[in-house]
Amino acid sequence: MKISVILGTRPEIIKMSPVIRECEERDLDYFILHTGQHYSYNMDRIFFEQLQLPEAKYNLDIGSGTHAKQTGKILIGIEKILKKEKPDIVLVEGDTNTVLAGALAASKLHIRVGHVEAGLRSYDRKMPEEINRTLTDHCSDLLFAPTEKSRQILLNENIPGERIFVTGNTIVDAVNQNLEIANEKVNVFNDLNIEPKNYFLVTVHRQENTDDEVRLKNIFDGLGRISREFNLPVIYPVHPRTRKMMNKFGVNANGIRLIDPLDFLSFLQLESKAKLVLTDSGGVQEETCILGVPCVTLRDNTERPETLDAGSNILAGTNPDKIQHYTWLMLNRDNDSKNPFGDGEAGKRIINILNGDMDAN
Repeated sequence: MKISVILGTRPEIIKMSPVIRECEERDLDYFILHTGQHYSYNMDRIFFEQLQLPEAKYNLDIGSGTHAKQTGKILIGIEKILKKEKPDIVLVEGDTNTVLAGALAASKLHIRVGHVEAGLRSYDRKMPEEINRTLTDHCSDLLFAPTEKSRQILLNENIPGERIFVTGNTIVDAVNQNLEIANEKVNVFNDLNIEPKNYFLVTVHRQENTDDEVRLKNIFDGLGRISREFNLPVIYPVHPRTRKMMNKFGVNANGIRLIDPLDFLSFLQLESKAKLVLTDSGGVQEETCILGVPCVTLRDNTERPETLDAGSNILAGTNPDKIQHYTWLMLNRDNDSKNPFGDGEAGKRIINILNGDMDAN
């Protein structure tokens, strides 16, 4: 069995790291193809080094662009490599343009597709990620659903049950494995001169928030209120797109401590000891749930409803009053939520399923 692991963004590297480690441990025939969707591979090389992963065999360095241009360039680049390498199966993870292009390129070449983190839905078609994950699910041969809820979503969309496997989410494996590495290698608290559990952490990067002047100003209004009410640092590693739009719209930081983007190990350590996290990231919603850190999501919907059911997360949208109120509510909620995303063995299960599937075919 020859496996192609296709990824293009840092969240994909993180969530694929347990699968890659499993391939390494079993000495499988596989290769990594990095599309460079958000960053050049050279900028991501430190990511591979920090997470102790082997280098990508191929890198396309596609870079940014419109959705059509970026997806088309990735599709063309991946097709050339798949024709050359002729893998038995392509693995993609999540909902990016890389994921959709990888799945399309493989399926057009009659190469089997395995979708890691299948079955997530926000039911908001304005999100490009929603289109990507839905189309990828429907052209995949093996769908690795993180939870029973995501499996049911796929069944309701008439995807045959024999293609769907509930594996848990690789983010649990990744958090467990990479937090251990982080605690050995970094000390972000010294670097930022803060104390564990005595700060709030913020991430904002989604297009529907950053590119909407009213929503972005409302978010920072809400964050400013929290900073004043609790008299604690509100730390925001600023996403480049958000900084650009803050400048464009003249958004006031409202006393928020803006810092440069962090490497993943530093961010994970910072996240693990935050008093509370405010975010519009799907992955951070999962990570905080796994880490037992309260989360307020700055969105009107989520494709991670398990976090809401677990009580670790709440949807505040971008209304400043709601952001302030739900922060207070989450800080006063009993934080005994159980992790709904599995036992940290998802990477192992996925490779076991691949072995069984290839034997059957």
